[in-house]
Amino acid sequence: MNDTDRPEPLSHGLYIVATPIGNLGDITLRAKETLARCDAVACEDTRVTAKLLRHLEISKPLWRYDDHAGEKDRARLLDAMRSQAVVLVSDAGTPLISDPGYRLVSEARAEGIPVTSLPGPSAPIMALTLSGLPSDRFLFAGFLPNKDKARRDVLEELASVRTTLVFFETAPRLGKSLEAIGEVLPGREVAVARELTKLYEECRAGSPEELARHYEANPPRGEIVLLIGPPVAEEASEADADALLREALTTMKASQAAGQVSKLTGLDRKVLYARAMELRGE
Repeated sequence: MNDTDRPEPLSHGLYIVATPIGNLGDITLRAKETLARCDAVACEDTRVTAKLLRHLEISKPLWRYDDHAGEKDRARLLDAMRSQAVVLVSDAGTPLISDPGYRLVSEARAEGIPVTSLPGPSAPIMALTLSGLPSDRFLFAGFLPNKDKARRDVLEELASVRTTLVFFETAPRLGKSLEAIGEVLPGREVAVARELTKLYEECRAGSPEELARHYEANPPRGEIVLLIGPPVAEEASEADADALLREALTTMKASQAAGQVSKLTGLDRKVLYARAMELRGE
C-alpha cells in the first residue's frame, strides 16, 4: 500500500464503536472507516474482535479491556488516548450496554479527553421493534439475577413500572425466568427474541406459561432478549379520573391533562378531555 492509499489518521481520543450482534453485514460504513483509521482497539475478547477485523480486512493492535480490567488497564488506555485514537468495542452490539466501559468513558471525560460515540447495532432495541409490545416507553434492566429470590425481588421491584421491561437472558436460565414472571407478574404478555440477525432468528410472544411450555419442549440456544409488556391498566372510577385530572390541570392544558390521564388509566381521551373542560369551568 502506498502512503497515498493509507487512510488519514483520526484525531486523538476515545471512539465508542457499535459492532454487529450476529450478521457481520450490519457493520456501519462509519464504524468500518473509524476502525481503519484508529491507532488501536480496546475489546472484551481479542479473538472475537480479530475475527471482525479480518472480515473487514483491517489490522490493528488489540488491547483487552473486559469485566476484569482494573485501574492499571484504564490508566494505560487513558494515557494512550492523550496522543492516539483508541476505539472501544464490545464482543457484539453497542459498548457499555451491560458491557464494561462506563468507567473508562467517565474518566476520559473527567480528564478532558475527547469522546465520540458511533451508533449502530443494539440487541435490546432490535428485540423491542420485533416484539410487538409497546415501544413508546421502555426500561432496559440488564440481566435478571441468577438466584431465584434475587430474580423475584427484581421483578417485584419493577412490577409497578408502567412500561415494557427489557432484559438480557441466557438460554439455560430462560425457563426459570419465565416461571418467575408468571408468578410475580401474572397476566403480562412476554416476548423472547433470540439469535437476532442470525440464520435462526426468532421472536416469539405469548404468556409466560405458553412460552415456558414451548421452550421446555424446544430448548433454546443462543443469546436472548426477554421482554415483558406493561401492566394492563385497571378500569378507573370517575372519582379516580377526576382526581387525576384536577392534579394534571394545575400544570397542563386540558388536552395535555386528558392525554396523560388516558395513558395512566386506559380511559378514552375524548371523554377525559370533555370532563377536563367541565372541571376547568367549576
